[in-house]
Amino acid sequence: MKITFLGGVQEVTGSRTLVEDASSCVLVDCGLFQEGGDRKNRGRFPVDPRRIDALILTHAHIDHTGYIPALVIQGFSGPIYCSAATFALCRIMLLDSAMIQEEDAKRINERRTQRQKKVEPLYTTKDVEQALQLFKPIAYDHDVPIGSLSFKLVRSGHILGSAFVELSNDTTTITFSGDLGRPNQTVIKPRPELTGTDYLVLESTYGNRLHKKGNSLDVLKSVVQQTIATRGILLIPAFAVGRTQLLLYYLFELRTQFPAIPIFLDSPMAINVTDLYCEFDAEHQLSKRTCADAFHVAKYIRKAKESEKLERLQGPAIIIAGSGMATGGRILEHLKNLIDDEKNTILFVGYQAKGTLGRKLIEGLGEVKFYGKKYPVKAHIDSIETLSAHADYDEILAWLAAFKKAPKKVFLNHGEKDAAQALKEKIEQQLGWSVVIPKYKESFTLG
Repeated sequence: MKITFLGGVQEVTGSRTLVEDASSCVLVDCGLFQEGGDRKNRGRFPVDPRRIDALILTHAHIDHTGYIPALVIQGFSGPIYCSAATFALCRIMLLDSAMIQEEDAKRINERRTQRQKKVEPLYTTKDVEQALQLFKPIAYDHDVPIGSLSFKLVRSGHILGSAFVELSNDTTTITFSGDLGRPNQTVIKPRPELTGTDYLVLESTYGNRLHKKGNSLDVLKSVVQQTIATRGILLIPAFAVGRTQLLLYYLFELRTQFPAIPIFLDSPMAINVTDLYCEFDAEHQLSKRTCADAFHVAKYIRKAKESEKLERLQGPAIIIAGSGMATGGRILEHLKNLIDDEKNTILFVGYQAKGTLGRKLIEGLGEVKFYGKKYPVKAHIDSIETLSAHADYDEILAWLAAFKKAPKKVFLNHGEKDAAQALKEKIEQQLGWSVVIPKYKESFTLG
């Protein structure tokens, strides 16, 4: 068995890992890059997609699935295996990704002269519909053969539908953590413990950090009260899957603790995703009644014209919109209107990858550029660092310590270089395991 790392290598986006065996070639995850994304995403896939027998998904986040339609355009035609909830999420998220790309291309082209080359989206909604026909949702803990390999999905407690992928041949098992969930979550059911594996591909997003201790409800309440005091608008860039639903639940819990102010969920994708939570109730800990009540604490904004009307909104008010790293979507329109007013607050509630607009704002940049224009940053920039659905290094180490048998080797991916290196040293020192940080296109023979 051979494994080759084609993405998510010393960075937090673009997860793509190839596993080859005697008669099988399998890709685990197929994500979009975000840092330098346009250049990386538009190149040819590093291997011929026609060689790949099947694609297996750990979960639906775009940095793990967003390149799938492009892979199909380039010739991939095999089955795409995932959990039922992941398939439902991918239908929503990939169509949204295509629409954002089409809208962004249109917006850019409108500013270009006839002599300038027109921008084309990486893929269209039609391409997504074609890719969706290849999806084959399967149950957790169900063995599926792929030539000389077989695999199963094990629920992982990160987001709706997320799973560990256990991939095996007759002698060797390799397990992919995907994004590792936290042990104690408010909405999603907690991750299970695994007994062991021969090889482990482990994410390292928070490999050098601990989540801040504290009550997320109290922090959010304080930020909302500040917004009320300044009569400003609280703008929250939030990921459509997981983070938005957690925010809605917390705002539902806080609804009696501050004066009633309008709350808007301005993301068609997040609205559609939220509807799925009550459908896949076996994945989370909320009752049917709480699920229905909590997720309607906000007014849903579906149409673009309704979103445009929010430009005239007077505070205090709360707007939740995507994308979570402020890399595209309706959040940019709101930032354009709100970022230069000190009454307003921009609240980040998730990890901001290097190179993203969200990361630049968190790092205190006084002026930012998007849509080809520069905007002064006068709004208050804040963050809540206790809402992450990713395990920090203590939580990762605790999960690993429960293994009854040490893996022969741990491969660290999906983490920036410093984070991966820090986690490598901690695993080696505390557990005595062999750990590798792969390079791009680096291959290893297993077994």
